[in-house]
Amino acid sequence: MKKLIVLAASIFMLQACDDGDITLESFNFDEQIVRECTDNNLIFKINNDELLLINIPESSFANVETPDGSPRIVNVSTSNQIIYRIYSDNVSTNNICSLIPPATPVVKNEWNATGGTIEIITDALYASDGITITGYNHNIKFVNVNFSGSSNSFSFTEYNFGNYVTN
Repeated sequence: MKKLIVLAASIFMLQACDDGDITLESFNFDEQIVRECTDNNLIFKINNDELLLINIPESSFANVETPDGSPRIVNVSTSNQIIYRIYSDNVSTNNICSLIPPATPVVKNEWNATGGTIEIITDALYASDGITITGYNHNIKFVNVNFSGSSNSFSFTEYNFGNYVTN
């Protein structure tokens, strides 16, 4: 009798656990390097079939050091975009930077940032002599960024995008 009650309770619990097909989106690009398109303002990270892309003016990456505790702030908007995509197959730089994107892989899902800020901290990079500046490192962080897609939305309080180096 106990086995029958346990079996009935187990079946009831399995049927009662319907998550409504809600998918909580999250991404992890920590091990990926920041890449850029040479013909436009796109900087991005690729992780197999996932893409995290920033489209902001080049002037956001001014080659001037930011004072300690005062990052350069870019408000997310329709002209300052962060886009997260999942493709049907692995994606490459050629898929992102082509003037006419190839037919495959196809974008399966896309989420656009609808609010928040991009914080950029810029530091000079020096040659071994400690005097000559060889470039600038721009550390990029998303703060209170909300993503919205056709089926759901998600947000990050803070997400460290990574370092983008300019000459």
